Amino acid sequence: MSRAGFLAIRRAALALAVGLGGAAVAQQAVEVPSGQPMELTEVLVDDSPGETWVRFRFVAPQIAREGGTVSFDVASADMDHLCETLVLPYLAEYQLEAARVVLSLSDRPVEFGASSPEATQFFQSYNIDGDACVWEPF
Repeated sequence: MSRAGFLAIRRAALALAVGLGGAAVAQQAVEVPSGQPMELTEVLVDDSPGETWVRFRFVAPQIAREGGTVSFDVASADMDHLCETLVLPYLAEYQLEAARVVLSLSDRPVEFGASSPEATQFFQSYNIDGDACVWEPF
């Protein structure tokens, strides 16, 4: 994908944040079944794996190893919910065909692709089947 195409998708992610009822900021609070605080920080479209992957990146401080209160099992259910209620409408609105969707939660901001051993991060991968998110192991 060209840099211009990537920037267009990045602008679309910011438009989504505005559409969710928030201010025009890079981060947007989202609600999940567990009630843990969570913010959508970035949406990336990546075709470098040879197919289109759309990555939704969230900061979720309560998944932290030290002091966190949310386990992987609880966070996993939150990610399933996010895929159904946030990802599917996003893909439809921006007419994106994703071979795979990856949701990531991190207890702190981490630059995409950067190593951060102190951060707790959870990942879930999904295939989109019509109007359903189907969990796929990595």
